[in-house]
Formats: sequence, C-alpha cells, structure tokens
Amino acid sequence: MGGLQMNRRKFIRNVATGTAGLSFCALPFNLLANEDYTTISILHTNDLHCHIEPFTGTNERYAGKGGLARISALSQKYKKENPNTLLFDSGDMFQGTPYFNYFKGELMLKIMSAAGYDAGTLGNHEFDNGMEGILKPLPHAKFPIINSNYDFSDTILADKFPRWKIFKKSGIKIGVYGLGIELKGLVADKNFGNTIYNNPIKVAIEMETFLKEDKGCDMVICLSHLGLRYKDDFISDTIIASETSMTDLIIGGHTHSFLDEPIISKNKVGKQVIVNQAWWGGLVMGKIDFVFERSKKRQKAIFSENI
Repeated sequence: MGGLQMNRRKFIRNVATGTAGLSFCALPFNLLANEDYTTISILHTNDLHCHIEPFTGTNERYAGKGGLARISALSQKYKKENPNTLLFDSGDMFQGTPYFNYFKGELMLKIMSAAGYDAGTLGNHEFDNGMEGILKPLPHAKFPIINSNYDFSDTILADKFPRWKIFKKSGIKIGVYGLGIELKGLVADKNFGNTIYNNPIKVAIEMETFLKEDKGCDMVICLSHLGLRYKDDFISDTIIASETSMTDLIIGGHTHSFLDEPIISKNKVGKQVIVNQAWWGGLVMGKIDFVFERSKKRQKAIFSENI
C-alpha cells in the first residue's frame, strides 16, 4: 500500500493499549503495511441521488465535481493498491437527475455494480416509485443492499434484502448491518405499503450482538440512513453511537452532512465509535483505514480522509 500524502486532511487515533505515543508524523501509514499488520480500508458514499456524471452549472462549489464516474475511478484505484478495501453506500441512490426519470433505478444499480460497491443500504428515496420501483431494478444490483429494521414480510419485497453480511479480508471478519429511517411522513403511504418500521436502536443492539458474539466478527459496521444528528429526539447516527456497545463504525446518510473529519464518540460502555458521512452526490468519498495487529486481530490505529 502507498504511504499517506501529507497534503490531505487526516487524523490518527490510538485505539488500543500499548499504542501511546503514536503520532501522524512519527508513524507513516506505509510502515504499518507489513506482515505484522493488516489494513482494512473502508470507502463510502451516501445520497448519490443518481449523479452519475459531474455536476454542471455555474456554482463553483459543485461545477465539474462529484458523480459516480469519479467514485468508480477512485474505488478501482484504492482496491488495486489494497485488496483489503470495501466500498459501501448509505442510501438514497435513486432520484435527483434525469437519469432516474428515464431509467428509474436500473441504470444506477448497474453502474454502482460496475464501480465495485460491496454493499449498500436503503434510503427513503429508493421508495419514490413505490415498492415495484425497487423490486424491478433490484436484479441489476450485483451487491447486497442490507437492511435490518424494515420488515417487508407482508410486501412484494419480502426476503429481498439481507439483514446482515460478513466480509472476510486477510483473516479479518467485518460484519455489516443496515438501518433505515422512518418512512411515514417522508414517503407516501402507498409507496411503502405494509412495510413495518422497527426501532433502529433495538435493532442495532440486536445486530451488533449477533455479529460480534454469535458470528465472531472482528469489526462491526452500521450502514445508516437515519441522519447524522437532529435538534430534537429523532433517532440519528450519533444516538445509535451512544446506545450501542459493539459497533465500531457508523457510516451515515440522509442529512447530506459534510464532515472535515469523522466524529469520534463514546458508546454505551465508554469505548470508541466512529461516525462519518460523505456529503452527497459523490462530491467526496470517505476513506477510513483500520490497522489491525495481524496476530491478535486487534485494532491499533485509524486513519481517515475525504477524497
């Protein structure tokens, strides 16, 4: 793997005993890329909203930037550098450009598959054309779309979405679960029909316990479309972080939040949990590197950047 480029915003956090004194300058990332350590790289997007091409227009903040084509090129680059790389999306793939108006969800799922996405989760805009609008293009997704808290049993989407997925990279087991936002009030009732919304906090605790204790995962990731945080008591990523005990990383969506660096929070038992979100429309892609001590499968350090 290549070393860190010093001109990008990054941070490092010590996450295990015995790492006191590590610093960004004293411990370049490439020194950890040897037989004693394994680096798991997590790439992530959210709220792509069918932005396949870069933004157009006169707004300097957006013009010529973003788009899934850019994400695809970056994904291929980083996966070539480090085969222990996973690419995730946190929902709202659909809606937002004429590509969706004409091709519905089919083109987006085809291109995301070609881009190398390893998993995604459902956002509220996936329901804009009703459940049939999800079911019809779904075979074009060559990656699992994970949702743990929607019960589709009494709908045409029954058994179409796994509640969890485990990825294995160089002996490290990464368990992933997904949380969707309350659809009522955001989506027309007819568009989600008899879908049952289950409390994300209860489901998160259930899923992290299952993945960590029953399945023996070394790392647990939540793909969330709940939103980063709210002024009221709506369930958000930061609340999930504070109420869980075994989730290591929460990758969010829905609020289109741009973070200079991830939020480092404390979970219910006082351990570190990372919360991140990558703006929207492919304008940035989040990248978080978890460095594991190979022999003990213990996290030693975490690096992050927005690309």
